[in-house]
Amino acid sequence: MIYEATIEGVLVRTGDIICTANGVEAGVLGRLWQALGSIVPGEIDHAVLYLGPGGRCVEAGARGVIVFAMPEGRWAAEEALAERWILDTFVGVADPLASRGLPPEEERRVRVEVARYCEAQAGAGKPYNVNFFDPETDAAFYCSQLIYKAYLASGVDLALGPGASLNHGEATIVLPQHLWQNSARRRAGGDQGTPLGELRG
Repeated sequence: MIYEATIEGVLVRTGDIICTANGVEAGVLGRLWQALGSIVPGEIDHAVLYLGPGGRCVEAGARGVIVFAMPEGRWAAEEALAERWILDTFVGVADPLASRGLPPEEERRVRVEVARYCEAQAGAGKPYNVNFFDPETDAAFYCSQLIYKAYLASGVDLALGPGASLNHGEATIVLPQHLWQNSARRRAGGDQGTPLGELRG
């Protein structure tokens, strides 16, 4: 089933990628997370897959692959810190299937399969993948690798954008920034959670 919700004023659907930046403005711990984010290339430090209903999501982080829920309509990282072990700030939502020319039924099928793939990894208790140069493994996952592998299992390669392909087998990191910039439709939240509209290219 495909679910829809609003997070920080931005519409999100099952299979969409919630993109965040490490850290929050308040507190020493929030600033330490910001410093950690500065070593990740690009403005996006972390990627989360929206499942639904409500604020239900899945991610690969320090605790491995987990399913968690955010409060309705908000990205409340500080409230979920004990569960996630991550402090991050909402940047926006990427729709990786936009402009791929999929018929509506096919798009729905892919979204459902991607969500099931990620939930299955959480259900299996898959650990965090510290070897960022091995995005092809299924034994452990880092955040963007989980989403990349989920879409790849449904025939959609998000590593280099629509129409491009990763040279599978090469030592390559699939960064959260890749998932953001290689999605044809990106919607960002404003300072007050106000949508800034669709971003292109």
